Amino acid sequence: MTTEELVARISAGATGSQRFIVAIAGPPGAGKSTLATDLAQKLGSGARVVPMDGYHLDDAVLAARGLRHRKGAPETFDVQGFLHLLDRLRREEEVAIPIFDRTLELSRAAADVVTADDRILLVEGNYLLLRDPPWSGAARHFDLTVFVDVPLAELEARLIRRWAFYGKTPEEARAWIDGNDMPNIRTVIERSAPAIVRMAES
Repeated sequence: MTTEELVARISAGATGSQRFIVAIAGPPGAGKSTLATDLAQKLGSGARVVPMDGYHLDDAVLAARGLRHRKGAPETFDVQGFLHLLDRLRREEEVAIPIFDRTLELSRAAADVVTADDRILLVEGNYLLLRDPPWSGAARHFDLTVFVDVPLAELEARLIRRWAFYGKTPEEARAWIDGNDMPNIRTVIERSAPAIVRMAES
């Protein structure tokens, strides 16, 4: 399915008075954020992106739990907080949301606000379709699910460029990808429920 076809499908589904919530899932480096932003621009007024990454646990919490080296894995998020957000987005017209600042490597609470005018919500994140509880509780909140499918070699290349941009040496980037990103990629690919729409990004 092309982006234009997906825009048409979302537009057709979002014809009622309630919010239309779309899950955009996929492994790290798949281009979920890029796709979500592109969709929001093409859908126009009333569409906005809601990132899952705002629910990263803080580095201090991860260090105390011995999980700093696994940041980005399913167990390093405030899953219940994220599920509560999804519930609020369905029921409440105005909801403050946290945003993850990758430059600072931390989440900023209430950094943005979903308003009553935002009727199409493009929720993007790695684990939206994960079959494992408690992540599996997210599924009931979505009106449409999309999985972004990218070849493994391309994911690795994108992640190397990402970590270089954020200041890691080639050796540091390689170690982080092998020890953290690749296990997370396998988790997403192997343990996500099938999406309604599967998109190939190149």
